[in-house]
Amino acid sequence: MCPARRGRGRRGAMRRQEPEQEQRRGRPLPGAVGALCRALPPRARPAPDTLRRAKFDRPQASLDFWRLLYTLLKQIHGHKWAESDAIDNQIRFVKAALWYHGYDRPELYRLPSDGSAGSRELLLAFSWLLHRISLLEQILAQNRVKTGDETSVCTCEDDLRNSLKGTTEKAPEPGLEGGVDVRYLQWLNGRLRFQWRSLHAQHQEQCKLLHKIHLFTSGSHMDQILGHFSVTETDLVRQPENYKQLLQLLESETMQLEAFLEWKQLEPVYWQWMVKTREEELQKEGFSATARKIQESVELKLLDLAYLCAPPRKRMHGSHRLVFRSKHPASKMVFGGSVSKESVSIVSATEVIRKLQMRETSLARELKQLREESRQRLAEVAEGLDGVICISP
Repeated sequence: MCPARRGRGRRGAMRRQEPEQEQRRGRPLPGAVGALCRALPPRARPAPDTLRRAKFDRPQASLDFWRLLYTLLKQIHGHKWAESDAIDNQIRFVKAALWYHGYDRPELYRLPSDGSAGSRELLLAFSWLLHRISLLEQILAQNRVKTGDETSVCTCEDDLRNSLKGTTEKAPEPGLEGGVDVRYLQWLNGRLRFQWRSLHAQHQEQCKLLHKIHLFTSGSHMDQILGHFSVTETDLVRQPENYKQLLQLLESETMQLEAFLEWKQLEPVYWQWMVKTREEELQKEGFSATARKIQESVELKLLDLAYLCAPPRKRMHGSHRLVFRSKHPASKMVFGGSVSKESVSIVSATEVIRKLQMRETSLARELKQLREESRQRLAEVAEGLDGVICISP
């Protein structure tokens, strides 16, 4: 064969291989998008085609994406939601929640309130939530089937305050023309205190009932580390037919977790698919917008630098199962031998109460200092007001 024909044959073979290589590179993408959708809750699970239509800014996907973000953000913030809520109310809530989490892309807040456009912007916001606040992990943790009695323990207030410092400084002005009546603020404060007291009373009642269940079922559990039944386990003992519903919930959660594991393996494919989108947006925004975001990021890191350089302190954060311990604890023996105390993470309620009391004292001291500073500023303002009598409420 002559060299010219051999060269043409190689080029033809390479042309035939290029579509095959493109097809092989595109195969993991449907799997990644499908795994992401299946890892979401059933009531908020979009079709994979919704994400693909949103990638090309199809208006048909806008309403579906607004509802998706509305449902997920409502769950994250612990609010009740209903499909009958008006679309403009859903859009208003989504915009407010995204601003709260620090999403400051102006194009999203300019989208119409009827949900007729903006699917590409919503896809970007959804992807930003996946990365910034670990949206998927939070949803899975919040919807986890809890067979034990748990309570949340957190001594990370300083971390939260420093992490939100940048977002609170960038919050928009309320935009009220005539100001706010002080009496209205006092009414809101009283209503908030009343609701807090009601919630505290309900929580105390719940703790009393949990204590009774743990005390009466002490020694009944096959796991001697726990030693007692939880509310769910007690209900199954009283009504064994309810195990079918619990089994369905566990099977649904298992499928979501399997989809989440598949998503974590294919996640780089999804981000490669979205990075292309971000490059196009950066070209439209120009270099100035990118430089502004970099500057804001540097400022936030500088604000947290002093805190990060501080010596680390032992903190507790997350959910813990409530385990009753009597004054005379039962034996630590289980089937096969003894159980080491180091095998489980145990947090004493006395230790948590002591830390919270220390925190309460610190906050009370800070509140007293702020009140004194406000009183001094009011006194300075009052000195410049001739003929005005100020009466404290």
